[in-house]
Amino acid sequence: MPARRPDPRGRESVPAVLRALDDGVPPEAGDLRDAARYLLQLLAARYPGRVLEVRVPPVAAVQCLPGPVHTRGTPPNVVETDPVTWVQLATGRLGWAEAVGSAAVHASGSRADLAPYLPLS
Repeated sequence: MPARRPDPRGRESVPAVLRALDDGVPPEAGDLRDAARYLLQLLAARYPGRVLEVRVPPVAAVQCLPGPVHTRGTPPNVVETDPVTWVQLATGRLGWAEAVGSAAVHASGSRADLAPYLPLS
């Protein structure tokens, strides 16, 4: 199944989320959801495949990166984080090593490293 195309409304939400974070206030829930989903879909569109599952609950999950296809049970390579951390990672506001080191990102599996693919912008 091909990756969904990024929703253009999400693209508009990314700057709104970043402004809120810069101002030290929580982003609007709808903006955060749309921005996180957009950036997940952008990751999957740029790096198609099914090697790694990236989960941002409760927003969405995508599979990405080329390689061996996983078809049953729990995927062997999983990255999971919250929506704010994902937006920060995807936009370059937070580094991969820092996020993993602080436990803001849980990465399991030998291919669960997004450092070469981030930031997306």
